[in-house]
Amino acid sequence: MDKINVIGLGYIGLPTALMLAKSGLKVTGTDYNKDIINSLQNGELLFDEEGLNELYEQALQNEINFSSSYVKADVYILAVPTPYVEDNKKLDASFVISAINSVLDICDKGTAIVIESTISPGTIDKYIRPVVQNRGLIMGQDIHLLHAPERIIPGNMIFELENNARTIGADNNYIAEKVKNIYKTFCKAEIVITDIRSAEMSKVVENTYRDVNIAFANELAKICRQDDMDVYEIIRIANKHPRVNILQPGPGVGGHCISVDPWFLVGDYPDLTRLILSARKINDSMPNHVLKRIADIMKKYNINDISKVGLYGLTYKENVDDTRESPTLQLLNKMEEHLSFGIKVFDPLVSKKIVENQVMNFEEFLEEIEIVVILVAHQHLIEHMDLLGKLLILDTKNICMNSSTVYKL
Repeated sequence: MDKINVIGLGYIGLPTALMLAKSGLKVTGTDYNKDIINSLQNGELLFDEEGLNELYEQALQNEINFSSSYVKADVYILAVPTPYVEDNKKLDASFVISAINSVLDICDKGTAIVIESTISPGTIDKYIRPVVQNRGLIMGQDIHLLHAPERIIPGNMIFELENNARTIGADNNYIAEKVKNIYKTFCKAEIVITDIRSAEMSKVVENTYRDVNIAFANELAKICRQDDMDVYEIIRIANKHPRVNILQPGPGVGGHCISVDPWFLVGDYPDLTRLILSARKINDSMPNHVLKRIADIMKKYNINDISKVGLYGLTYKENVDDTRESPTLQLLNKMEEHLSFGIKVFDPLVSKKIVENQVMNFEEFLEEIEIVVILVAHQHLIEHMDLLGKLLILDTKNICMNSSTVYKL
């Protein structure tokens, strides 16, 4: 039986490791953060996710271990962070390179290393192969490199792990088929085998496509706002065309995929990515658009105290506790740049205070404000909409009925 070492136990690595163990494979989950390892060894999961606790219990019934050290394995699956460099928008490959070096320190010849982290096209050729070759190892003989980009989203991870199609990029089909058989132990959907660079590019393209489509909706919202048109009604009607599917506008784009991956292409192909760059700028401008809408409402009702405004939602999407790159955090950073402080914040799924003026009780939050800005449409809010009472509402998610006290993007 193949021994598998999953490196990085965050939103991708942990459920992947648990799913592999549940499927009967011998798995070790590794993370350099000893607090994470201690928590997992004590049965404490790191984030809320539907079905994750059950998956954890099922994995424990088979063979899974958690360690802060890399272990000898037949297959290594890397799910480490891949941010971009702020200055030039290129991929920061340092976490992947560090993980590769740590694997090469202990692995036997013939080992397969699978990178699940999203990387820019050409990353393995540019950064990873030289690391292997500098060790005097022969590619395709001593070490096999593969790329199998993750394709799951917080809030629906377990279902998508089992039901989303996957891609495996490899140098040769024999090794690709062996790794494919590992993923087939839990993945019920099609698993496509291709070359490494195509696998790298396909994942970045998927998220860039979504970013561009969201940007179109957001630009429509700005156009309609300028001439007092209902963007939601216009999108509803346009989408009745059989070949039109416009997404919904929103307060910005967050998460570690859509808001990050398009920058890889911008960084690597600056002269060829005008549309992609424009889309990124539009989506990154939406927190500023929300701030302008807040200012409009405050001016209309002669509200001069920013502490009378409350932001509902800190996470980047509905019904998850993931705050990475969230539009709300982007908005708060914009306010801080302009030395504007005191706005209230609440999110029922964020159990620890991570920003200033974060109120932990919903009723207390509502009592202290006159304007509530809906930035995330958590089910919690939908179930407690009646508590908003006579507050002024800026609804960036289009979940409120139109009324004289409800304003939209």
